[in-house]
Amino acid sequence: MPTKTIVFGLVTFLHDLFTAAWIGGLITLGLSVMPAIKKILGKGPETKKLMDTIQKRNSVLVYTSMIGLVLTGLLQANRTPVFLGLFSLGNTYSAVLAVKHILVIAMVAIALYRSLALANTTTPKQERLKKILMMSNIVFGIIILLLSGIATALSSSIPAI
Repeated sequence: MPTKTIVFGLVTFLHDLFTAAWIGGLITLGLSVMPAIKKILGKGPETKKLMDTIQKRNSVLVYTSMIGLVLTGLLQANRTPVFLGLFSLGNTYSAVLAVKHILVIAMVAIALYRSLALANTTTPKQERLKKILMMSNIVFGIIILLLSGIATALSSSIPAI
């Protein structure tokens, strides 16, 4: 097997792994773990302490995934001949990637805001905002996965040069 194929396979694997860790972890936390914790423990200070601890530990994985996705994404970008550049709308493939990248930037901004600006939330209003932002990131993550599938389908329908 050619070295280029092995390297591209490894880069794709890492990109998929970082995506699964970030978006999969977000979906799992937001839709099952956190609601289950609240159901069992209620909304007291111990619940908040547990959820904050989980989120702090998860943030290391999220930050690592963000960096890994940027690096592996840059390596993947130039592999497809119809890729016209970051945020280009010159063809369908590039436009799909542009929308995907805008959503990724929004997800990064939301994740950083939640973990840095809202780290020590004390009011019910701040807690609601954290939940809304988490749910927004879940929706954005699912849309990003859909756009990735569309981009892959578009790139595989391109005739080889």
